[in-house]
Amino acid sequence: MAEEICCFNKDTLILKPPKKSPLLSRMVILVFAVVLGVYIYTICLKRISTHTKTKFLNVQVIERPCRENGIELSEIPYMHYPKPETFSRAECEGNPVQFFAILSMQRSGSGWFETLLNSHVNVSSNGEIFSVKDRRKNISSIVQTLDKVYNLDWFTSASKNQCSAAVGFKWMLNQGLMEHRKEIAEYFNRKGVSAIFLLRRNLLRRMVSVLANSYDRYAKLLNGTHKSHVHTHEEAHILSKYKPFINSTSLIAELKDMEVTRAKVLESFNHTRHIILYYEDLITNRIKLEDVQGFLKLPHMKLTSRQIKIHKGPLSDHINNWEEINKTLTGTAYESFLRSEY
Repeated sequence: MAEEICCFNKDTLILKPPKKSPLLSRMVILVFAVVLGVYIYTICLKRISTHTKTKFLNVQVIERPCRENGIELSEIPYMHYPKPETFSRAECEGNPVQFFAILSMQRSGSGWFETLLNSHVNVSSNGEIFSVKDRRKNISSIVQTLDKVYNLDWFTSASKNQCSAAVGFKWMLNQGLMEHRKEIAEYFNRKGVSAIFLLRRNLLRRMVSVLANSYDRYAKLLNGTHKSHVHTHEEAHILSKYKPFINSTSLIAELKDMEVTRAKVLESFNHTRHIILYYEDLITNRIKLEDVQGFLKLPHMKLTSRQIKIHKGPLSDHINNWEEINKTLTGTAYESFLRSEY
């Protein structure tokens, strides 16, 4: 740009500096504003990104549904939210599930009791799963089976699948339970499994039932078919006609062995959450069934079973050598077994 020349007189020459361009100033300001804007945007973006990641991490940590009102802190270890591999629990995945095992001896009413439990719409009790020897050949196979049951991946006719509120099975003491009772008790405590002991006070009546059932395995009195449990009075009457012979010489020793086995298992699971039920009490007092439902945190329902009791009435009607057995037990700690109706 040419400089402007001003002349005031003939001796003075003044040179005037050029004016600054307004366009250049605006460009400088614009560039500065853009740089500042980019810097601020970058800082904010980093903060937003960090905050978002933190929120996502928090969401991932909180996977378990919140504790419902009215649930005691001591009950939380026994409330489970399994995630089956074989199906989706769908809308029921937020509902807690109780794990249980019915621990009993053969012919103590466990079959009848399990049908009562399974009549509840929210209970899945999967039967005598350890009657299969391969499932109990060692503690590893036992644990593998237990994990499958309590993950809801064990399917039987009793399975309620996604909306089960209590899941378990029945376990006879002579099906690997006594041999591995220490490890199994530890598993129950670690996994939050509750034990339901179903016992029979009258061990003599249990013995009659065991012997009669063993006989029918080969005799097959019901039209060539063996049945451990029956659903009609006619079938019960036919099976009850057989009167087993009981060895009076070894009787007291056998009754003591049953008591010792029972005491051992109760001691082994003393520190496990449990309830002790007696068959005789369930027969005479149905309020006990409400206690069981309360123990499993179930909504109370009327429980039903189609099974019919086989050996009714006095034991004198069901033992072949009754007079000998009566004489053997009279005056002993087991005399009361002779008179009990159940």
